[in-house]
Amino acid sequence: MELKLRKLQDIYVIDVIGELDMYNTSKLMDLFMKMVDKNVSRIIVNLDGVHYLDSSGVGTLISIYSTVQQKDIKFCLANVHSTARKVMELTRLTGYFPIEETIEAAIGRVNS
Repeated sequence: MELKLRKLQDIYVIDVIGELDMYNTSKLMDLFMKMVDKNVSRIIVNLDGVHYLDSSGVGTLISIYSTVQQKDIKFCLANVHSTARKVMELTRLTGYFPIEETIEAAIGRVNS
């Protein structure tokens, strides 16, 4: 898995590329926690490049979302497609997470 961090105005976007599974979810959590430590207030996790998501990946996303709720961070998942979308639907998490179809829509959501 590869993580790319970019900044759009005052919003940080984490682009996740590859498999979000038990072997590499700690990378995403480590990056996210560094951003929390730096008091980042708006975060989008872009899953457009994720072609595999397992229960560890889902658990990490739930942990991230729990943290953003506690810290009052504006947060959104974007571009949840293919296998990742199926996993989210099967676990009924599409209603739990704030999810947008595009980065642009996610930007609008975290800016509101």
